[in-house]
Amino acid sequence: MKNILNYQSSEYDCGPVTMTNAVRYLFEREDIYPDIIKYIMLYCLDSYNEDGEVGKRGTSASAMMFLANWLNQFGKMKNFPISCEFISGEDVYINQTSKILCALQQGGAVILRLYLEVAHYVLLTGTDGENIYIFDPYYEEEDDPEFSEEYYEKGIRFINDQPKRANRLVSIEKLNRTTEGFYEMGPYDIREAVIMFNNTTRLLPEDTIDYFI
Repeated sequence: MKNILNYQSSEYDCGPVTMTNAVRYLFEREDIYPDIIKYIMLYCLDSYNEDGEVGKRGTSASAMMFLANWLNQFGKMKNFPISCEFISGEDVYINQTSKILCALQQGGAVILRLYLEVAHYVLLTGTDGENIYIFDPYYEEEDDPEFSEEYYEKGIRFINDQPKRANRLVSIEKLNRTTEGFYEMGPYDIREAVIMFNNTTRLLPEDTIDYFI
């Protein structure tokens, strides 16, 4: 059985929660090794803030790169059908031939760094051709008096009935922006993502839908 996806426990743990959500999204609960959850939490929350407090700048790109490599090796050692790729810079873009869009069309998941007032990790789980399905681990309630009006910008929609897949639908155009508004990826030099597959459910390119024909 697939799990519902999780929300953050603090202001800082979007990285490990999103990495774990990728595993929860791709694999059945009965198939997930406890080692995977243990080591995701162990290696994330590695960044220090200006006061030298560990974890209060969240999770670094180095930790995400390390975890992608660790999961690949774990998969080989345990014969567990997981594969990951860390990408950065100009590779982190969404268009017809991009690695991110191709991964989503093949049934993969993408851990993406973007902006939500500050740098933030979310999970990409699919596309309808113009928009991307996202699970944002930062819980918000639309009737909260502190709810930000930026969520109502064009290109952002809330989803409330897909707890195992998505809680936002964000336009590709907005995601691709080089500015730092809500759900924008920002400048290329700080972009990063981890592409993850369950190799037993990954679709071949000829089996995917081409939304851009």
